[in-house]
Amino acid sequence: MSSRREKIEAMLADEPHDTFLRYSLALEWEKEGDHEKCVAQLDELTRGDPPYVPAFFMAAQNLAKRNQIDQARTYLRDGIEQARA
Repeated sequence: MSSRREKIEAMLADEPHDTFLRYSLALEWEKEGDHEKCVAQLDELTRGDPPYVPAFFMAAQNLAKRNQIDQARTYLRDGIEQARA
């Protein structure tokens, strides 16, 4: 039986630019303990056109859990700015 991550990856093979699938994959990596992949994927989503606003909050939350408070604040500030736009 395939894991949730594997199912998302299979769907991404067909739709590699699907923002929600990419976001979902980042959350699965977080659940699996691969924090670096998670934050890297979320960061990429924050730099998309348009930026994916929920990714700012999740990146900040992930970094705050790891005591990277300054980086978390930056994501939150940038996310608020994008949400207002």
